[in-house]
Amino acid sequence: MRGTIPISVGQGARSLTRWDALAVLLTLGLLVFLAEASRHLLQPLAELQVAPVSLTPGNLPEYAVRTTLRMFVALAFSLIFTFTYATIAAKSRRAEVLLVPLLDILQSVPILGFISVTVVFFMSLAPGRVLGAEFAAVFAIFTSQAWNMAFSFYQSLRTVPVELVEASRTFRLSGWMRFWRVEVPFAMPQLIWNMMVSMSGSWFFVVASEAISVGNTTVTLPGIGSYIALAIEQRNLGAVCWAIVAMLVVILLYDQLLFRPLVAWADRFRFEQQVGVRPPKSWVLDVMRGSRAVAVLTEPLSRLWRLTFRWSLVGRRDIVAKPSGRRSRIVDWLWNGVVAALALLALWRVGVFVSTNISPQGAGTALLLGLATLTRVIVLIALATVVWVPIGVMVGTRPRLAQFIQPVAQFLAAFPANVLFPIAVSAIVVLSLNPNIWLSPLMILGTQWYILFNVIAGASAIPSEMRDVGTNLQVRGWLWWKKIALPAVFPYYVTGAITASGGSWNASIVAEVASWGSTRLQASGLGAYIVDATTAGDFPRIVLGIAVMSFYVVIVNRLFWRPLYWYAERKFRLG
Repeated sequence: MRGTIPISVGQGARSLTRWDALAVLLTLGLLVFLAEASRHLLQPLAELQVAPVSLTPGNLPEYAVRTTLRMFVALAFSLIFTFTYATIAAKSRRAEVLLVPLLDILQSVPILGFISVTVVFFMSLAPGRVLGAEFAAVFAIFTSQAWNMAFSFYQSLRTVPVELVEASRTFRLSGWMRFWRVEVPFAMPQLIWNMMVSMSGSWFFVVASEAISVGNTTVTLPGIGSYIALAIEQRNLGAVCWAIVAMLVVILLYDQLLFRPLVAWADRFRFEQQVGVRPPKSWVLDVMRGSRAVAVLTEPLSRLWRLTFRWSLVGRRDIVAKPSGRRSRIVDWLWNGVVAALALLALWRVGVFVSTNISPQGAGTALLLGLATLTRVIVLIALATVVWVPIGVMVGTRPRLAQFIQPVAQFLAAFPANVLFPIAVSAIVVLSLNPNIWLSPLMILGTQWYILFNVIAGASAIPSEMRDVGTNLQVRGWLWWKKIALPAVFPYYVTGAITASGGSWNASIVAEVASWGSTRLQASGLGAYIVDATTAGDFPRIVLGIAVMSFYVVIVNRLFWRPLYWYAERKFRLG
């Protein structure tokens, strides 16, 4: 009897398939994209003046490519930051004392604060070259992405189900292997959703990152952000509309080519799989999985990565001798003393720098303006919670609806507040409205999505057993929300609300000052204070504004959000 050819041999003898052709096409497209976006990096900085940003719609494809590359480079650095910073904060009790409050401060520092302090440094890394300005722009975009992703990953590491932790101990996994085989897979679905909102959030600040102006230093990099800034300056509504169309096309492209494949791939890492629910699909992921060329090219890298799991340098936590209780307490006291000393030193240095240039009345004014911005943040976060938590639960519990909502939410989250300046300024002027009230909604425009995306991630992670129990016991209406939905999404909501709160402070620099051509409206608040100081190049006032903003954020987080976070971690952790 004739023997059958093994499947592996039969596949190995095949020629290139249509999947291989598509994979090669996608790879070549990626290379062309990188080449086109990076060919200007080593040009002299003077070239930016020779060929300034133009509102001709034909330039938008090039501007879109350059802006997108900056955002993806910043996203790569944000991932590296997330996997290191958040892991150390979650794993080390002593490091957590310093790193988590520091993260609160970092997410509250407005992007203009980072730019004003770092632009000269980054420009000096490549003197007289466009590359230095690109470094500054990428870092500014990084600051609008990294903090949210770090908070998400930190929350996931702190809430890994007990069953997974016990399984890793049973198999005696090393710390390195446990991290990549247990903890990262568990955190991956929520991290990908937060990567989406971070990517969209960076669009919110792309105008400030590409049109850099600090005192006498002005750098305008070609991109969609600088295109929007010029359109607003010239009151060109048609150019603003073209920029919105370009943003929509870019968001749809990277949703199809990056985030939808990631969501479909990460579905394998869900804590449990619900029977009868169709998993998310992605044609790009199907191309990569069906291509022999991709498999051949990635196999050596996969083999090399698997070898790292055999590293003997990574010790096992369960066999390391722990210090005695007394010794541990002494080390804790010493560490807390060092942290307190560093905090006092930083506070003293800031106080000396500010007090020598600003009067007590000026400092009091900044505190009152910070109180006005705090009021706006509290009201807007409360309203966003009431609106988006029910919608997020509805979307997260319906996977097919989530696939439709995903690109729509990304586009809405990416919508920069600057684009709405024509409508906001015209409406406030024509209707004689109060800017202190009606400019406030612009603050939440880009940050409310942190709540929505995190709640969606939490709702999609509700175990099917919990849903089945509710169905069998006929738990409906408010009782279902009280006993199943809200407890399940509460840890995720707190993570999103913390980030949205800090992001709203950051967004105040965009929302409290709105301009359309020569018409400029300003609300009383700390964001407008920092904008005025940055425009004037007044570094003492910039430092004071950042210090006051950080003070309010840390106080609110310490007294409200962190206790709520710890309660959610203890009360509603899976397992």
